[in-house]
Amino acid sequence: MNTDKKELAVAALRCGTVIDHIPSSALFKAVKILGIENMDKYVTIGNNLSSHKLGTKGIIKIADVEFPESILNRIALIAPHAKVNIIRDFNVVEKRPIKLPDTIVGIVRCANPKCITNNEPMRTRFTVVNRNDVTIRCDYCGHTVKSDDAIID
Repeated sequence: MNTDKKELAVAALRCGTVIDHIPSSALFKAVKILGIENMDKYVTIGNNLSSHKLGTKGIIKIADVEFPESILNRIALIAPHAKVNIIRDFNVVEKRPIKLPDTIVGIVRCANPKCITNNEPMRTRFTVVNRNDVTIRCDYCGHTVKSDDAIID
C-alpha cells in the first residue's frame, strides 16, 4: 500500500447530485434540510475537507437523485456559497450556485416562544431581510435571526 498519497479517493457518481462548498459547521444542517438521513440511496458525506475559500468545507454526494432547484436553494440559508453539480454518466452536466429564496417556509423554527408558530399547528414562514449577512425575519411575530443561529426543524 502506498502511504505517500495525500488525498483519499471517493467513488465517482454515475448519476446524481453533488453539493460542494458547504461550511463544515453547516454540513449536518444541510443534511437535515435536504432530508438525506431518510433516503435509501447511496450517500457520501465528507466533512472538514481542505478548502482554499472556506478553510474547511463539507461535501454531500447523493446517487441517483436530482433535487428540484427549490429544494436545493433551501440550504442557501446556512450555506450561501454552496455549489451544486448534477452528474450523469460520470460527467458534470450542470454546475450552478444555489440561490437564497426570498421566503423560507417550514425549515426554521421561530426562537420566539410567544410566536403563534410555536403554539399552533402551522408552518413557519420567514422573509430574508439581509442576503449578505444572511438574516431572516418571522412573518408572524417579526423576530429576526441570523442563519448561524437558526433552529432547523
